[in-house]
Amino acid sequence: MSNKSIKVQRKESILVELLNEALSTLNDSRLNSLTVLEVVCSRGASDAKVYLEKSLLTKEEQKEALKLLRKANSLISKYCLESTGWYKVPNFSYTFDNLFEKENKIEELFDKIKK
Repeated sequence: MSNKSIKVQRKESILVELLNEALSTLNDSRLNSLTVLEVVCSRGASDAKVYLEKSLLTKEEQKEALKLLRKANSLISKYCLESTGWYKVPNFSYTFDNLFEKENKIEELFDKIKK
């Protein structure tokens, strides 16, 4: 069970939806194709870490995407504000999610153990 309040969990799930919508509205196909997997807000919800799907991107493409996201951050924040009517949105920081890779490595280890 998470020790986060329902309010923060709700905000995080709303932000996942909104950020995916916001990315789809941008005029850059490199950003349109990104998928937000999870948003984790800080304790006071003033900051939020945005985890993105990276399965089809090379390291170079990931670096480029993060650079483009930083440039588009004000547009993304504005979209979230206008969509929610909130007083403010968290400061977003973007990263690519390694969970899928970690799960695959764990699966491989279990397979080796079985053998």
